[in-house]
Amino acid sequence: MAVLTLRPVRTAAPADDDQLAELDRSTWSTLHAVLPKPVPPFDPFFGERYPPQDFLVVEADPGTEGGAPRIAGYIRLVPPTPLAANAHVRQIRGLAVATWARGAGVGRTLVRAACAEARRQGANRITLRVLAHNDPARALYASEGFAVEGVLPGEFFLNGRYVDDVCMGRSLGPA
Repeated sequence: MAVLTLRPVRTAAPADDDQLAELDRSTWSTLHAVLPKPVPPFDPFFGERYPPQDFLVVEADPGTEGGAPRIAGYIRLVPPTPLAANAHVRQIRGLAVATWARGAGVGRTLVRAACAEARRQGANRITLRVLAHNDPARALYASEGFAVEGVLPGEFFLNGRYVDDVCMGRSLGPA
């Protein structure tokens, strides 16, 4: 794997649509996806329910390979509901790392950036849901202080078997 130099995490911009759409399609897997594999014609990545400001992205300089920086990964951070009663919570609803950027700390960088951004937005708690069979993601989240807070047994039927949906969360400290 080439050495990657990660750029600072930033909020996505409308111009990132094509790169993020391609990243999303190229990383699709039943390890983390519950929706069917995308097929042409492809929808735009951003839309009314998925605006750019909900996404943090990190670009990588390819290092010795040269070339322009590319988006190495994204994380989506949103309020879990529109209710005032849980406005102190943010939820991770998507994380993807390009295959060429795996093992370079992109996922960890994005999780830490999401926690920092949630704090900046005034949250004191962050949650997520992850499929039980996604061991790499669960290990990453656990190493960043997330704990299992509940399990929805057999919530999804994927590849001929039932898969649990695991709810994880952590405190961010006082807002």
